[in-house]
Amino acid sequence: MKHMRKFHLMMASTAFLTLAGPALALDGADMMKKLNAATSAGGTVITFEKADVDGDTVTATGVQVGYANLPGDTLKIGELTFEGVEETEGGGYHAKTVSFPDIDMSQGEGRFSAKDIEITGLTIPANAAGDTLNDILLYETFSTGPIAVNVKGKDVFAIEGIDSNLERQEGGFAYDANVAGLKGDLSQVEDASAKEAIEKLGLTTLDGTVTMKGSWEVESGKIAVDEYAFDFKNIGRLNIAVDFSGYTLGFVKSLQEAMKTAEANPNKEEANQAAGLAMLGLVQQLTFNSASIRFDDASITKKALDYAGSQQGVTGEQLTQSLKGLVPIMMAQLNLPELQNQVSAAVNTYLDGPKSLTISAAPEKPVPFPMIIGAAMGAPNTIPSVLGVKVTAND
Repeated sequence: MKHMRKFHLMMASTAFLTLAGPALALDGADMMKKLNAATSAGGTVITFEKADVDGDTVTATGVQVGYANLPGDTLKIGELTFEGVEETEGGGYHAKTVSFPDIDMSQGEGRFSAKDIEITGLTIPANAAGDTLNDILLYETFSTGPIAVNVKGKDVFAIEGIDSNLERQEGGFAYDANVAGLKGDLSQVEDASAKEAIEKLGLTTLDGTVTMKGSWEVESGKIAVDEYAFDFKNIGRLNIAVDFSGYTLGFVKSLQEAMKTAEANPNKEEANQAAGLAMLGLVQQLTFNSASIRFDDASITKKALDYAGSQQGVTGEQLTQSLKGLVPIMMAQLNLPELQNQVSAAVNTYLDGPKSLTISAAPEKPVPFPMIIGAAMGAPNTIPSVLGVKVTAND
């Protein structure tokens, strides 16, 4: 009996190892090929020399990234390390983390550097040509440390770091991103007139952030960009929001195919015309839900008026009064009486005490793009009412 128990235990262990073996034997080369297939759909090509596997870690060496339409122009990444890799159902892959080497490139008097680049929760689809959310290359977080562009030994553009998150939801995902500590140095501008304007407006150095937030429902193709904001000290905050439907996976694939066809055509004029017609056809599948552009002033408006006035030999206040009288005349030429009154009132309010200026479009019901195109071609003065356009200030 004792020998029989040992025999049964040995057989059970053998069966376990037989079943577990294929799941534990990662194919690094296959993973990299599927990663390339997933990125190639958007025109990005990833190549590598080899992919070594050590447990659940895949190390790809000789990695280069380029674009299909620029075959000779590639960025040499070097080594990518994928940790916590496992094969998913259907033949895809999931990596807990992907680590990039620091980048330090020089060309002429310019230098570009980026540190601490990392992706977590990377999902590589088995079939990038599929039609579901599971066939999309997704990640949970993407982050970097400092990024800088240096010219002649001085940083002209720098970022403290980037953080981006994707949250998988039923039928789609939500995303947010933050570009922190964005700084620009315009003191090295050589053009005399531009340099004067920069100094007068107090824009010798720029300091701000960029934030993004939105969602995508894959089945309906509803994309909502709730926030795409540029916020700079002593300038202001510009936020763009847009909401439309019809951007499905089928739409994306058709768009990619149209671009590939155009890139493959050696006759660029003919290719551009064909691409334009294809885009016109695709756009008609979309539906407009809403959009808005809002600017919150942080002192730049008064500086701009004072500077523009000085260039014309008047004060900023005199220029302000001139603009108040000019706006209604310009709007009258567009034959949009309702919008003319809104714009005139908003501009007057804003110029009297700059706080915020908002242009929004929110129709009572979603508007198909073909209707918008038809209005633009047949009766352009009806577009504001079709889209529910409003202009407000200091609200």
